[in-house]
Amino acid sequence: MDYGAIQRRSLRVLATGQVLGGLGMGAAFSLGSLLTASVGGSPAFAGLSATMSTLGTALFAIPLARLAGRVGRRFALATGGVIGLVGAIMVIVSASLNNLPLLLASMLTLGAGGAVNLQTRFAAADLAKPETRARDLSLVVWATTIGVVAGPNLVGPGDLLGEKLGLPALTGAFAIAAVAQLLSAILYLSALRPDPLLVARARASSEGGVQTPPRRGFGVAIRILAESPAAAVAVFALAMSHATMVAVMAMTPVHLALHGVIIPLIGLTISLHTAGMYAFSPVFGWLADRIGRTPVILIGQAILLSSLLVNFSAPDSVLAVTIALILLGLGWSASTVASSALLTESVAAQDRTTVQGFSDTVMSLAGAGGGALAGLVLAAVGYGLLNIWVITLVVFVVIAVLSLGWRTKASATA
Repeated sequence: MDYGAIQRRSLRVLATGQVLGGLGMGAAFSLGSLLTASVGGSPAFAGLSATMSTLGTALFAIPLARLAGRVGRRFALATGGVIGLVGAIMVIVSASLNNLPLLLASMLTLGAGGAVNLQTRFAAADLAKPETRARDLSLVVWATTIGVVAGPNLVGPGDLLGEKLGLPALTGAFAIAAVAQLLSAILYLSALRPDPLLVARARASSEGGVQTPPRRGFGVAIRILAESPAAAVAVFALAMSHATMVAVMAMTPVHLALHGVIIPLIGLTISLHTAGMYAFSPVFGWLADRIGRTPVILIGQAILLSSLLVNFSAPDSVLAVTIALILLGLGWSASTVASSALLTESVAAQDRTTVQGFSDTVMSLAGAGGGALAGLVLAAVGYGLLNIWVITLVVFVVIAVLSLGWRTKASATA
């Protein structure tokens, strides 16, 4: 069996699916906060959009990972796309009814699309060679660029479509996102053949490896991480980097809107941020394969720190905030690509879906918590000081990564 050909085909399908799935996530993150504030009648509700969508990603991450563990990536990714489709439709309905609780539930459901986006990066690593694992993973992450950059700029076309369909303001983009989610589900179900995860397991078995049954469950994932400090640090770095990104990114549209910045310019700012998140991921993947995973995680944290300091120093400058948001995306990208590769290679093959699902859940819960607390901090002390508060998360990651290095050196010399 030509595993290289299967891997290349899988990467093409996963990348195309990421383009489509990114449309939904881009619209949710950029327009969700504005829509939630509008329906709720107060900017204080704005942070709940990112909170609920990332909480939804956390909610669906483990079930979709378990589904992948049982029947393969193909059905798991397609199922997540269908759930995301339902969520996008629910957003439109809840806005039409001006119902905030239903809107928040809709954002929660739409979060399944985020779980799919996260799971695809691990699917890209199923058949990857160790020396190109970070690169292959990063190529699928890069494909998200098109969708998430286009998503925030669906405001204009979405509003035109919404007017023709009689939809509420700011919801037309979610109609486009619904179609994109449907197409991604169809793509995964029909084209991700043979399934990369199932092929990887069959290859391991044919090569004479002793295949133990996959271990599943929340508690099992924690025990696996306790056995692998490198995997535990990877999960922590993923979670804290995501919390840092969501906390600042989710509050930026609200902050700019309060300063009178027009919505198209807000959309452009978020688009540049998401371009930073995904467009340069192959660079960080290549770098992680060359110099190692932990050095690239530390590079990512340094970039995140620079972003937060720029935002703190000039919170009222649109140019400075835009630069800070680009840096925020770049820091997230470096940390996410390197940490994901580190996690994959630090866990036995049969346990990967269990730990990957747990990691995506923790990552999304951290993002949800960051978004919720950021709204309170923004209301209390303003956008500039919010960034200082978030710096503590970066410091925690740096300490964790350095401690892993010290532990590894100590073990080597023992």
